[in-house]
Amino acid sequence: MTRRLGAIVLGLAMALTGSGAAHAEAPKTPAKPTAVTIAGKNVSGGKLTVQQAEHADVFQRLLSEVNWLSTATPTTTAPKADKLGPKYVATVLIKDKATQVYDLYPLASGGPRAYRPAKQPTGKKSAGWFYGRLTMSESLRISGVPLEAKPDLVAGGIGGGIGSDVEAEELDPVAVGQDVVNEVQRLFLLNGAVLLVVLAGLAGVAFLIRRRV
Repeated sequence: MTRRLGAIVLGLAMALTGSGAAHAEAPKTPAKPTAVTIAGKNVSGGKLTVQQAEHADVFQRLLSEVNWLSTATPTTTAPKADKLGPKYVATVLIKDKATQVYDLYPLASGGPRAYRPAKQPTGKKSAGWFYGRLTMSESLRISGVPLEAKPDLVAGGIGGGIGSDVEAEELDPVAVGQDVVNEVQRLFLLNGAVLLVVLAGLAGVAFLIRRRV
């Protein structure tokens, strides 16, 4: 009886200790961004700050333009420097600490572009270029960057890229034509090979029939 009671007490103690440890080791909720700063040559004062607590709507719009870049895979190669247009540096902050930094080019030829530098406030990441959202220019404008208004794009934009409509502007017509010709040639060669196999099969069947006759 004494041993049984001791075992029960020991089991309860272990259970309580395990529960307390699990509770103590529960992961903390990650802190959320609280502000976004935009820096650029034609920005008033050189830099502006949009606080989530003060301008929630504008803050969310700016954050949506860059937050996905943290884990995204690059979608394009580096454009030519003379095709990029003005650069704006967007920095995402949690309280007063920078956590993400990106270069934005809302007026780039062929559509907005974004660049993720390898050196980030929280450590190194793979550097890469991305197609930006179509709404990038308007989001920057309503935050205070002096850009031309594009109200028709306020509800548009595709996360992680601008879609095929902008990519089509950069296609080389000669290269596309050559690709089409190559595909047609492959199709004819494939059909010719199939036709030869069918004819050879028919010839073989005809030969067997003639031998039996």
